Amino acid sequence: MGVGGGVRQRQRKNRMPHLAGPPVRAIVAPMRTLALALAALAPIAAHAQTEPPRIARLAVQVEEKSISELAAMLRTGAVSSEELVRAYMDRIATLDRQGPMLNSVIAVMPGAIEDARTLDAERKAGKLRGPLHGIPVLIKDNIEAKGPVPTTAGSTALLANVTDRDAPLVARLRAAGAIILGKTNLSQWANIRSNDSVSGWSSVGGLVKNPYALDRNACGSSSGSGAAAAASLAAATIGTETDGSIICPSSINGLVGFKPTLGLVSRTHVIPISHSQDTAGPMARSVTDAALLLTALAGTDPADPATAEADKRKTDYAADLSSDYLKGVRIGVLMDRRGGNARVQAAFAQALEKLKAAGAELVEIADSHSGLDGLGEAEFKVLMTELKADLNAYLATTPPQVTVRTLKDVIAFNAANAETELAWFDQSLFDLGESEKGPDDPEYKEALSKSKRLAGAEGIDKLLKTHNVRFLVGPSNAPAWVSDLVNGDHSIGPSQSQLPAVAGYPHITVPMGYVAGLPVGLSIIGGQWQDHAVIKAGYAFEQASKARVAPTYADSADAKADPIGK
Repeated sequence: MGVGGGVRQRQRKNRMPHLAGPPVRAIVAPMRTLALALAALAPIAAHAQTEPPRIARLAVQVEEKSISELAAMLRTGAVSSEELVRAYMDRIATLDRQGPMLNSVIAVMPGAIEDARTLDAERKAGKLRGPLHGIPVLIKDNIEAKGPVPTTAGSTALLANVTDRDAPLVARLRAAGAIILGKTNLSQWANIRSNDSVSGWSSVGGLVKNPYALDRNACGSSSGSGAAAAASLAAATIGTETDGSIICPSSINGLVGFKPTLGLVSRTHVIPISHSQDTAGPMARSVTDAALLLTALAGTDPADPATAEADKRKTDYAADLSSDYLKGVRIGVLMDRRGGNARVQAAFAQALEKLKAAGAELVEIADSHSGLDGLGEAEFKVLMTELKADLNAYLATTPPQVTVRTLKDVIAFNAANAETELAWFDQSLFDLGESEKGPDDPEYKEALSKSKRLAGAEGIDKLLKTHNVRFLVGPSNAPAWVSDLVNGDHSIGPSQSQLPAVAGYPHITVPMGYVAGLPVGLSIIGGQWQDHAVIKAGYAFEQASKARVAPTYADSADAKADPIGK
């Protein structure tokens, strides 16, 4: 579910040998692949040709509108859910397929307009499902949803993966009244295929562009969810993370991104990397919007044992949000995780002043890496082992027309379709994962125990207890780097994602400022099941900083455009 900005970048220093699989005949015929791809994209083109004149006359404005604002418009009758869906389809056609060509949306769901009409009828009849009633959202294209659109993980190997089933997290969104508008692009296979990958690129959707500077990367693997939310192509989006792939694209695209405690949100029918770290979470333009989505997403799933505690922890995450929440709260500042970019450090320093102004008591931590030697290697062993086991288990549940049934089959498909799938980078991590012995391997079990211990009990838990603090903060990521299909990613950090990702603890990023017009976020990390507390802290900081600025779709970064401290 994504290793964007996280472990994949760190592992590049120790490149693994390429263990190529034998080339075989193409599994999906080229013409069928093209037909399926065009079918997935057809709804956008069809809307552009058939848009009713009434919608054009209304000129529904959805840019930068919060869920609460949209809900108020729906409540007063100023707009209908159908009109909202068509307005967002307009923006997708204008910004994603034309103009800046963000490439952030793989497909619009053909049934979205009909779903909107159903919810409009329910509203007229006085039946409201909640604050998300009639609100359009986009989901990442490794999450299954009912309908004719495939779930591809960005690979043409899965263009026939039309399961026509809702992942439980999608079913929860629908039950809460949300409209599944479509699927977002992503780093192919959630950025776990190669050390040399290009974040935001997939063979199905192309390369996602950052709406703040079009030559810059949107970060992986939830790159499309990040760019689409930033560009107001939906009210909000859903991403997934294994290590950094909600936090990094949210930070880099000027969003609030929330990675929940592992087990708060179901992973069933979501194309996996690692059951020890994978989770879905909201990506939105405000903390309140992210909280509203999380309230709908959270809950126990009998098919996902990790969620056994979720209903006990389920709450209204948008309740009790207050700008005063941080008064008297001790916060640990990860001084040794600020990175080397002086302008990021300056933005972080201003964010700390905002935290102090909100009443927080800051405690500097200079040795947060102490005692954590071997964490990266242990995490990597876990990810490689679980990639093979978990992906094989998922592929076994796909429809018969999906002819890749194992990781080995995917490797063979890529080799046979190298011109499409391996055009820009290899599949060395897939090869390495295929070579792993499996979850019964003692080395895997030892690595899993070690990684959880170092990140949790001896990592976040120890830091919170030793320094007597409620939360940990640091810069979420460096600004977006220039996308480079030839040489791959070259993000230089910092990143706060690894400890909460491996431990499975909650982590939020909130916009804190800009570097050359490029967003940077503040990470707030809490203990296990402290999701609501972390959201409350994020909201208090958001209200104190009010740092978010809408994207301008500039061609490149602007050295003079730093609206921090304004």
